[in-house]
Amino acid sequence: MLDYFYGGQADLFSFYRLPKALFVDPRFRGISAESKILYGLLLDRMGLSAKNGWTDDSGRVYIIFTTEEIMEALYCADNKATKLMKELESCGLIERKRRGLGKPSLIYVKNFISESSEPRIQNRENHDSGTVKNATLESLKSRGIKNNQNNTDLSETDPFLSDVAAGTETEGKDDRTLYQEYFSRQINFEALIAGHPDDEDILREILELLVDTVCSKRRLIRIAGDDKPAEVVKAQL
Repeated sequence: MLDYFYGGQADLFSFYRLPKALFVDPRFRGISAESKILYGLLLDRMGLSAKNGWTDDSGRVYIIFTTEEIMEALYCADNKATKLMKELESCGLIERKRRGLGKPSLIYVKNFISESSEPRIQNRENHDSGTVKNATLESLKSRGIKNNQNNTDLSETDPFLSDVAAGTETEGKDDRTLYQEYFSRQINFEALIAGHPDDEDILREILELLVDTVCSKRRLIRIAGDDKPAEVVKAQL
C-alpha cells in the first residue's frame, strides 16, 4: 500500500518537466495528453544531449529517442509511438532529420513559446507608456540585485529579500507575495498583459517561474537538465 507524503519528502524525487503552456495555449489543444507527456520526456532528454555536447553545425541541440524507447517509456505499441511523434511534428513541437541507412533520426525539440510572443517578451522597448525592455531572466540579471543593509527588519540571511522589500509596504505580506510584487514591477507585468492579452497565460507562467525559483527551499534547482546550487541560480536573477 502506498504511503502519504510528509513534510518536504516530495522534493526528494526527480520529475519530468511538462510545460503548462501545452495545456493552456490554444495552439496545442488539439494534440493528445499522451503526446504532451512524450514532449516532456523528449525535453528531459534534451538536458542530457546539451550536457554531452550533441549539437549540429548551427549550434542547435538534438536528441536521439528511438521508437523502441518511446514504446518502453509509455508502455505502448509501435503504431501508437509513431502516431504520437507525428502529432508533435504536425504542431511544430519537434522536427526530425532522417539519416537513412538504418540510423535513428535526429530529433530537434522545438521551443514551445511561439516565435511571435517570445521576441515581444524579450525585446520590448521601454517607452513612456510603461512597456519594458528585455523582460526575461537575463534582463533581471543585468539590473544587478544589490543588498539593502539598512532594512534590518528582514532576515539577514536573505539579502535578496531585503532589496525586494526596499521602499515597499511589507506589513502582513509573506515572502512569496513580496517577490511576486517585485518581479511584477521589474518586468512591468501589467503593461505586458495589457499589450499582449493573448499571451497572458504564458506571461503568468514566466512570472510564477521566477517566484518559484527564488522561493524554493531546495539545495539544488534543475536548469535545462542540470542540477545547480540554489544560491547560484538565485544570484543570477
